[in-house]
Amino acid sequence: MSHHTPPRQLPDTDADALDGTTAEEASRAPAVNDTDPGTPADVPGGRPSAEETADRAEDGKAPGKALIPRAAVAADDEPDDAAAPDHPSADEPGPSSATSPSARLGWFGWRRRFPRAARAVRVGTSVLAGVLVVVVLLIPNRLDRITAGSFLRLPVEAIFLAAVLLVLPAKARRITALVLGAFLGLSTVLKCLDMGFYQTLARPFDLVFDWVLLNDAADFLKDSLGRSGEVLSVIGVIVLLIAVLMVSALALVRLADVMARHRPVAVRGTLVLGTAWIVCFTMGVQTGGVTIATKGYTQYLTNRVQYVREGLGDADVFDKQLHVDAFADTPSDQLLTGLRGKDVLFTFIESYGRVAIDDPAMAPEIDTTLKQGDARLRSAGFAARSGWLTSPVTGAGSWLAHTTFLSGLWIKNQQRYRTTTTSDRATLTSYFRKTGDWRTVGIVPGVRKAWPEGTYFGLDHIYDSTHLGYQGPYFSWTPVPDQFSLEAFQKLEHGKKNRDPIMAEIILASSHNPWSPIAHTIDWKDLGDGSVFEKIKKEGTNPTEVWKSAKRVRTEYRKAIQYSLDSLTQWVQRYGDDNTVLVFLGDHQPVPTVTGGSTSRDVPVTIVARDPKVLDRVADWGWTEGLKPAANAPKWRMDQFRNRFMTAYGQAKK
Repeated sequence: MSHHTPPRQLPDTDADALDGTTAEEASRAPAVNDTDPGTPADVPGGRPSAEETADRAEDGKAPGKALIPRAAVAADDEPDDAAAPDHPSADEPGPSSATSPSARLGWFGWRRRFPRAARAVRVGTSVLAGVLVVVVLLIPNRLDRITAGSFLRLPVEAIFLAAVLLVLPAKARRITALVLGAFLGLSTVLKCLDMGFYQTLARPFDLVFDWVLLNDAADFLKDSLGRSGEVLSVIGVIVLLIAVLMVSALALVRLADVMARHRPVAVRGTLVLGTAWIVCFTMGVQTGGVTIATKGYTQYLTNRVQYVREGLGDADVFDKQLHVDAFADTPSDQLLTGLRGKDVLFTFIESYGRVAIDDPAMAPEIDTTLKQGDARLRSAGFAARSGWLTSPVTGAGSWLAHTTFLSGLWIKNQQRYRTTTTSDRATLTSYFRKTGDWRTVGIVPGVRKAWPEGTYFGLDHIYDSTHLGYQGPYFSWTPVPDQFSLEAFQKLEHGKKNRDPIMAEIILASSHNPWSPIAHTIDWKDLGDGSVFEKIKKEGTNPTEVWKSAKRVRTEYRKAIQYSLDSLTQWVQRYGDDNTVLVFLGDHQPVPTVTGGSTSRDVPVTIVARDPKVLDRVADWGWTEGLKPAANAPKWRMDQFRNRFMTAYGQAKK
């Protein structure tokens, strides 16, 4: 049959011609051939599409003939490729892949009516798919490392993916592209989690231990947005996760199909890029300090695997440490004998890190606050010694730092925290309780719901945010201002007459992120039930506005630390006596927005007492006199403090 002879029309009762002519009428109308000589005609025996030819060649099959000829109506309803007078597009399946007029129309006929735009969309989609895959491979997992130079590199993983997809047969190629694309999507989600964790905790997301923190995130959303806001946010995150996986998978599938249709070009391009990568990697070629040939994505995955392996093995390591306690067998009458009769207050100042003292932008104001605090204490007969502790966390995770300080164990993740707080490991506070000579209490204004872990710390009574008598406003995250918390402690416990000595764990939360708005100290007699803070809050800053500028964030952080320090030293001056022993410290450094990328996890720690015998017991520690530790003052890991403190104030200490 000549290719100028129209094919025989098969009955088609499901579709009408676009001009209103029925399929039966169209079958009697003369067909118009709009193909040039030498162009594959849409007839039985004509050449198949480029994609089919490539797929069959890969599978070892010769192109076969079309089983069903196209209807004559296709001459008028041909998609954009057939409308072109020269040749079919290599990016589209050939005519033989169409099975019905409705399928050939595509996008409700839009592709037929606007063939050039449709081709531009196809090409643009392919380009975007390629860009997406390359960006996923190259993007760092830290916001502070994302620069233009990050994307001006050649990832070896992209070359490897292209090579794998080119050698696979059609079906295996698509399945592989789908799976690897979804995997790229998952790694993108993980990198986004890393970005968030680096911004708050200065570390990546832990695939073993950090999943439990998602519950805390949901609780935070509930507290901030309400139950409906929490549900909508969770649904949004799930939808976004599914979208990322689908888009990345479809992007790699599309690239695989394009490479199959342009196999010779794809093979040559892959070989050229592979050769270029080897040369650049071998010679260490760089542009603007950025290495051109990179295998960063592979290294990222390797590090991830190593983190997981270490995490899975951490439980066994920690279990051995958990059961080693130098004071476990010490008789109660020999514990903490150097502090008998004293009120001992362990006070944590939220986010009070070394950056507050060392950073040139904050140091002058903080130094003034510390000097004023020293003057207050000296006027009341107190002296102080200060040093440095290294916290297991930074940015957030206060409960991990508190537990490290009190248990004498390095609590660096949530799994260790849960293991410790469900064990019989004694804490510094529980040892005070064990002696029977102290009433142990907790002032924890940051706790707003059930806190079963509180019993682990050996506290006779716990005052959370609902039991301090505060009727004023929240200051962002902070439920109770520090000055009011300390005054409540005075009224509820410390100021009582004819009482036993007190050991108190006090959490000062006003310096908690986001540091806006913040309270300021007022006359202690005016505190009342806290309603006075309504006006103070209204006069404060707006956190949304503050967090638009890193400089303003640092300023508000510094003011918050000053407020906490002023509240504490004023309380000691006002209510302290010969039996008062205060140990206060920061729990961790603030978020990287404040630390400026510093990797230090050091926090100040200070002991304050009026009785000189108390400070004499730690004279050999080499700590700095006053509230400000010297830059070269001794630095210990935070988990070492418990044993050193108990040794210094134990019976054997002379």
